[in-house]
Amino acid sequence: MKQTLQLKTSQHLALTPQLQQSIRLLQLSTLELHQEIEQVLSDNPLLERLDDPLDRSVRLLADGAINHNAATPGEAPAPGQGAGAEEGGGAGGDSDANEGGDDSGGSDNGDAGDWGELGRGSAGGDDEDGRPQLEASRVTLREHLMEQVRMTCSVARDCALVELVVDALDDNGYLEEPLDDIHARLPEELEIDFDELRTALAMVQSMDPAGVGARSAAECLALQIRRMPGVPLVTRRMALTIVEKYLTWFAQREFNKLKKALDCDDEDLREAQAVIRQCNPHPGAAYAANVSDYVVPDVIVRRAKDGWSVQLNPDVMPRLRVNSLYAQALKQGKSESQLGAQLQEAKWLIKNMRQRFDTILRVAQAIVDRQRNFFSHGAVAMRPLVLREIADTLGLHESTISRVTTQKYMLTPHGMFELKYFFGSHVATEAGGEASSTAIRALIVQLTGAEDPKNPLSDSKIAEMLGEQGMVIARRTVAKYREALKIPPVSLRKSL
Repeated sequence: MKQTLQLKTSQHLALTPQLQQSIRLLQLSTLELHQEIEQVLSDNPLLERLDDPLDRSVRLLADGAINHNAATPGEAPAPGQGAGAEEGGGAGGDSDANEGGDDSGGSDNGDAGDWGELGRGSAGGDDEDGRPQLEASRVTLREHLMEQVRMTCSVARDCALVELVVDALDDNGYLEEPLDDIHARLPEELEIDFDELRTALAMVQSMDPAGVGARSAAECLALQIRRMPGVPLVTRRMALTIVEKYLTWFAQREFNKLKKALDCDDEDLREAQAVIRQCNPHPGAAYAANVSDYVVPDVIVRRAKDGWSVQLNPDVMPRLRVNSLYAQALKQGKSESQLGAQLQEAKWLIKNMRQRFDTILRVAQAIVDRQRNFFSHGAVAMRPLVLREIADTLGLHESTISRVTTQKYMLTPHGMFELKYFFGSHVATEAGGEASSTAIRALIVQLTGAEDPKNPLSDSKIAEMLGEQGMVIARRTVAKYREALKIPPVSLRKSL
């Protein structure tokens, strides 16, 4: 084989590191963005944050007392942090380091003075007065039950068996493992009889909350009905019969079958139904440690004189700047080349942050301009909208619009919505126009909310009523939208 050299020219698209960072920041949510910024701040000493969330936090000593020697927001910034700094992101500062500026501003010691007065007033009194009140930890279901065990059980053997049953409960308070399996796991040398374990279960079922220790939904409801005060004997017996024998019919709202099996009229069945509805099918859920997730809006929509205006939420806009001390050292040529690269990275981040929020604002304003009827009249006035329409208006690519509308939220007078909520498919109308699928879902909610509970609307009837309003929609489409809205079928919406 003969080796030769050849020259070839070709074209290809290469993403620069700055462009890659811009794309990555654009698709991040607010939480992910702040995590990214914290990581960059820890890696790049030339970048600093003006809106540090820990600036106004209260510092505590080891004994729980307030630390009054911590720096307050009114103190002057440290050298190299106040003058000649570069602001970006939310501040929209210049991309070059400024010289001779002063960012320290005026001093506001109002909050610091309040904490100081509190500390001085409590210094001469009891030590407990100077300590903040901390929120108590939530009591778990096991702790609540074991507290009752310590108060009611005196024999160590019985307490151990009750604790064994309590440990076998799930978060909802149910005993999912059969009692036989629990008994089979016990060592034979303990000589524990099955009746003893059954007695321990009965003791657990007599505790608060009512229904705990049940092995099925029917047993859980029956335990609560038996302990429910102020219920007439006839109604209690009928409710117990329903949950123990006909719970499936009751869940499916087969009221005619129930009346025939129980030999009762509508009024008697209605009273038994009211008793059953007072029960809690998940008695242990109240003690579960559920953590609520809160969403912070990226943009806020407000009514203006000439329509609706969009503003960026300043609480989610980090204010970044370049450290002036390092920037001046670089200009004087007194630092290493590595700091020069970090300085360029800091400028890129500030510029990309500013570009990210500008793009979000432009896209949000374009959405509001096309969905003005929604903000004035609600979801029923939503018009069909696709990503390409916004992309063509702003001169951006559809993928960019998709990144902007993912995990970005808008606060409106009608609530909090993800930007993707305003995009949706369309359904043809008899007049040749188009209706948004979001508007159709809102109409389905209105129709089912105003229906007669004794004679609810079927999917075919809803499709017919929508057709009378000029929307051509099939019954299966109505069923799909209804299931997406978590609206039960017509058989489960029927009541006495």
